[in-house]
Amino acid sequence: MTSFFRRLWAAAPITFWMVLAALAIRLAVVPFVYDEWTQPYFIGHWEQGNVARALLAGHGFGSSLPSSQPSAIMTPVFPLIVAGIFAVFGIHTTASILATLSLNCLFSALACIPVFGMTRRSFGSRSALWAGWAWAFSPYGIYFSAEWAWSTHLLLLCLCWLLYLSQDLERSPRLLLWAGFGVLGGFAGLTEPVILPIAGFLIAIACWQRFRLAERWLLPGLIACLAMLATLTPWTVRNAMVFHKFIPMRNGLGMEMLIGNSGNSKHWVNCDYCPMHSERELAEYNNVGEVAFMQHKMQQAMSIIHANPKWYATMCFRRALYSWTGYWSFDKDYLAGESMDPYNIPVATFLSLMAFVGLYLAWRRKPFEALRYGGVLLLYPLLYYFVNPGAYRMRPIDPVIALLGCFAIVTLKERERVSESIEPQLIPEEEEELVTA
Repeated sequence: MTSFFRRLWAAAPITFWMVLAALAIRLAVVPFVYDEWTQPYFIGHWEQGNVARALLAGHGFGSSLPSSQPSAIMTPVFPLIVAGIFAVFGIHTTASILATLSLNCLFSALACIPVFGMTRRSFGSRSALWAGWAWAFSPYGIYFSAEWAWSTHLLLLCLCWLLYLSQDLERSPRLLLWAGFGVLGGFAGLTEPVILPIAGFLIAIACWQRFRLAERWLLPGLIACLAMLATLTPWTVRNAMVFHKFIPMRNGLGMEMLIGNSGNSKHWVNCDYCPMHSERELAEYNNVGEVAFMQHKMQQAMSIIHANPKWYATMCFRRALYSWTGYWSFDKDYLAGESMDPYNIPVATFLSLMAFVGLYLAWRRKPFEALRYGGVLLLYPLLYYFVNPGAYRMRPIDPVIALLGCFAIVTLKERERVSESIEPQLIPEEEEELVTA
């Protein structure tokens, strides 16, 4: 661990200014976008806040929906953080909203440290400088951290540190480091379970790399997996005790499947089937309980999918396209609710394109690093293609997209300089002959 902290300290003079600039610009945006969270509509429609209120009222992890029953729709980490903020600044006050958004801005800004560190180790110092500053001034990083009161940027920070630490796992057999990685992976999973396949993937490729180098890998890998499992187990046990059913992390998949696959393709979700927006669905949720409700929603979704397999395949393709380009439809009814899409599409498409170019160039130069980052880009959004997407859902992998794009820019600029330096130069006699001719 000594070398880990030594590297962080050595990079501090650079990363300090990145973090400071990133935090300043994010906090400067908060006053312009926070007010919607203080509107009466959001008081009962902020899922994380609903669970936090239940915790402070002594009801345990209550429902994220307008309901008094226990729930496993939300995992525990961010609701606990919001509950702590509510305890200090008041329940759903302007001060508590500002504190939550400011904390998200800090999470997002701190990601500059692992972004710089992992890019330098993967692609060199020049790419690292580009990547660190690119993340500091990332339009998505700035806007969503300042506006979105969710666990998104805590997950983003966890993912960046998991990627950074995975580079250490390949070089070190120290069991404490591997156990720490497992605990961080479990913590990230309790923030948003979608990260768990990536944590497992990073452990697997670190073990594979050590196996290739004939270094000890089985025990460290086992320790990391056990540490991650031990971190996740208390929440799984709580769910089993409350619902008398094995619910590993979250219990909202049935609802998410139905609102994304209801047969309506005009939008990427159909809120008519969400209890947060439908009195009919909320009444069913309260009458039958969360477990039975989610099972029923899954059955409804599967019935629609089985009856319309081609439609579902098309929707999966459209969701993948939307995730990387921001494009869903130019229908005027759709754009009436998503008016920023025409401005977002060129930005999202360009950033994705540059990331894929960077991934290709990395594969040509450093295939193992391409495997690391490519695995993240492949695994993270995969579930959303089949369920339902959302503009905020892709945000935790924005730093990976940024660093690959920066690597592409630096590499292409280097090639351009090399090409210019080796252009044939005519000697004076040849120039004179050309002029005479």
